[in-house]
Amino acid sequence: MSANRWHRAFTEGGVEALASKGPGGARCKLDEAQLRALEQELEAGPAAHGWDEDQCWTLARITELIEAKFGVGYTLGGMDALLHRIGWSVQVPARRTAERDEEKIAAWRDEQWPVIKGRRRTLGLGCASRTRQARA
Repeated sequence: MSANRWHRAFTEGGVEALASKGPGGARCKLDEAQLRALEQELEAGPAAHGWDEDQCWTLARITELIEAKFGVGYTLGGMDALLHRIGWSVQVPARRTAERDEEKIAAWRDEQWPVIKGRRRTLGLGCASRTRQARA
């Protein structure tokens, strides 16, 4: 089908008709100046925009920020694509308790875990088959 379409375009319009028309899809709703301003807002962090409970940008928060600053609405999928386009990626923070004691954890892993885990014990040669083994 594609070859037929290309042949038809070539016969009707020549080589110029085969030239790329650019990437498909919707155009970005923000211009270059707005994208630079968005990056500055993101680098300032969520606390600078009123989200004090944690320092994590979420797609919903960024969507809300763009709506407030630029008056442009995005879906969460569109926001994800926009962030990837400007070089931002999803970062998942390691959530650990403040009381976590790394030295005690390392000591437990080195001393207690080998005792709990133990060695694998087998009674003899085993077989996973449910049928009786043939005798030689």
